[in-house]
Amino acid sequence: MFESRNPATGEVFSRYPTATDAEVDSALARAAAAQPRWAAASAAERAAALAAIAAALRAKAPELAALATAEMGKTIGEAEAEVAKCALTLDHYARHGEALLAFEPVATEAAESGIALDPLGVVLAVMPWNYPYWQVIRAAAPAWLAGNTVVLKHAPNTPGSAEALAAMVEEAAPGLLVNLRAGNDQVARMLADPRVAALSFTGSTATGAHLAAVAGANLKRSVLELGGADPFIVLADADLDAAASAAVVGRFQNNGQSCIAAKRFILEAPIADAFAERFAALAAALPIGDPAERGTRLGPLARADLRDALAAQAARAVAAGARVLTGGAQPDRAGFFFKATVLDRVSPDNPVAAEETFGPLALLFRVPDAESAVALANATEYGLGAAVFSRDLDRVRALSRRLQAGAVFANRIVASDPRVPFGGIKRSGWGRELGAEGVRAFANVKTLWFNRAT
Repeated sequence: MFESRNPATGEVFSRYPTATDAEVDSALARAAAAQPRWAAASAAERAAALAAIAAALRAKAPELAALATAEMGKTIGEAEAEVAKCALTLDHYARHGEALLAFEPVATEAAESGIALDPLGVVLAVMPWNYPYWQVIRAAAPAWLAGNTVVLKHAPNTPGSAEALAAMVEEAAPGLLVNLRAGNDQVARMLADPRVAALSFTGSTATGAHLAAVAGANLKRSVLELGGADPFIVLADADLDAAASAAVVGRFQNNGQSCIAAKRFILEAPIADAFAERFAALAAALPIGDPAERGTRLGPLARADLRDALAAQAARAVAAGARVLTGGAQPDRAGFFFKATVLDRVSPDNPVAAEETFGPLALLFRVPDAESAVALANATEYGLGAAVFSRDLDRVRALSRRLQAGAVFANRIVASDPRVPFGGIKRSGWGRELGAEGVRAFANVKTLWFNRAT
């Protein structure tokens, strides 16, 4: 069963059956049948459909946001912002769709030559619970623009959000998104099915590696957005008030449950004490409580096992010498809550230093200089994003090319944006979503070469 459990109370409020094999086959058949019609649509027609989905999202934003808050615990304000970002991204591809799909001439000796983008077919999107709408739209919008249809296998703990999103898309643009509550074995069989052309996966590194192996064995293209241990570097010349304020958002937004959340705070020695004091004070002041209430800034983790794993990580880090500046425990209340926690003086050999911390737990490291900051930032198996705070942009430009990450942001937190590509390197995955690269990720980049008949 897929079930909706309110993480603020622990109570189950909806259950949905897992799909039968016959339902899996029916879903694939429906997406495959819709795809040729969608592929035949012009760029302008596809753009109009994406704009219609954006309008439907805005119209249903209050109920979609409330459902996401109830199912995975994000604060209601952040849930509303997530829905708005989905609509903004769809509008972006609607506005720029014709240009992104336009034939690209290449000068050769041919009468005409260049590059055209054709769809691949049906994309299987296996998506996580932490951004139940955004993760889907981030993957689907450029894939839709390229002419593909999408079969969605969402997380077992956000089935209501998946159902609501799929129903809304179906009303606005029939056949583009088919929701399927599939089990793990069924996902593997779908990747082997010739009706599935490609895989888009967001989730854990271990699961991504497994699905990539299955996709590779079946010669299916894949885009993987996996785990992260993003560094947040604060150099000695940074604006510390701005850096600390950004750090609180970067670490604790979405209750700390984000792949691109700032997780390892790397502080140049001269400002380490001052930054740590500011950051810990702001973290300690975050109102924790019911995520449906407007004043709440920190809600629960999505599941009890996630809360327990985070508590165990914090305990291991402290046992290895980290110092608790604030938090470090569960509050005395029902639900899957964990206090905003800041651990200082974490050593690079602390066992938690090499792990992904998925929740409201910040690790502070101290380094003597910028060179050491870059070395520590790169000392991880992950490579998703990195943030650098400094008043010297020339210095940041130089450092950015040496940071092993899919994105580097200066003086703001790492974020995804439809105008630029998003993705990681190393064990944070491969391929890119968003931007022009997101369209090409699930397109046949076709060479066209036309000579005149002699």
